[in-house]
Amino acid sequence: MPTWKMSSNVYIPLVLTVYIITFLTGLPSNLLAFYTFLVKVRQKPTPVDILLLNLTISDIFLLIFLPFKMLEAASGMVWSLPAFLCPLTNYFYYNSIYISSLLLMAVSVDRYLGVAFPIKYKLRRRPAYAVATSVVFWLITCGHCSIVYIVQYEVLSPNGTATSNNVSNCYEHFSPTQLQILLPVRLEFFVVLFCLPFTITIFCYVNLVRILVALPNIPARRKQRAVGLALATLFNFIVCFAPYNLSHVVGFVQNESPSWRVYALLPSTLNAALDPAIFYFSSTAVQRAFANCLAALWHNLSTILSRCHLPCLTRCGEEGSELKAASGNVVEESTT
Repeated sequence: MPTWKMSSNVYIPLVLTVYIITFLTGLPSNLLAFYTFLVKVRQKPTPVDILLLNLTISDIFLLIFLPFKMLEAASGMVWSLPAFLCPLTNYFYYNSIYISSLLLMAVSVDRYLGVAFPIKYKLRRRPAYAVATSVVFWLITCGHCSIVYIVQYEVLSPNGTATSNNVSNCYEHFSPTQLQILLPVRLEFFVVLFCLPFTITIFCYVNLVRILVALPNIPARRKQRAVGLALATLFNFIVCFAPYNLSHVVGFVQNESPSWRVYALLPSTLNAALDPAIFYFSSTAVQRAFANCLAALWHNLSTILSRCHLPCLTRCGEEGSELKAASGNVVEESTT
């Protein structure tokens, strides 16, 4: 029996809390960012806008299927939905993790080249390159996640019969035959889809900040945006992606899935709620959209509060006048 099953009283509320927070904060912010980038791409596409648009699409896919994961957690980690939704939900769930890491790497490369080689890169910068890069990244991650699906549902057992997945549990138990294939694949995920993008991202942002700080004519606001973008991206990699990917290495060494892997997977869900911070530092259009949205919300909230408080204040004023008049009558009567 897995260790986390024995601590389900703690695990299940934790899972629901992370899922609900991610859904409530991530869905509206990603939809707003998606609309903003879509408008920009239609008007005047730039490579970074195309990359960030694909990043919002991957986050929205995860958020669309996240309610199914919520229902699974609310049911005590028992999959009560139709069986075909299990592989579909996990496919988009895991695909979002790795497409995000690749796209964040591409954004860091675009930012670095634009500062380190401004003239050469501007002459060769084409939106078509960003489109081609995004297509390649989607194909890579979709291919890798398809391998995981095949291993879970199609790999044959030692006696030559197809392994039947336990429909009451979704992507939880694996046979020794499945683990022989799955563990090396996970290690490849760690090296190709996490370590390589993370290393390139660190190199790009460290040098980007170093170059901007050394240039005296760069506005302080642009330097702050670059530092904020670098910190938000590295925070995403370290907090959201690193724990889950490290579980791949531990599992490969131990020749089994570590019991704490389910906990390491939770921060990766928060990636969909943290990506809007990267959008904010990457695009002035997103900054304006977020500022306008917050201003509109504040205006609506102020209007609602004023409408609610105005009758109360009027009523309180009338009651105060009546009380004052009554007290005056009492004083007059006592004087008489």
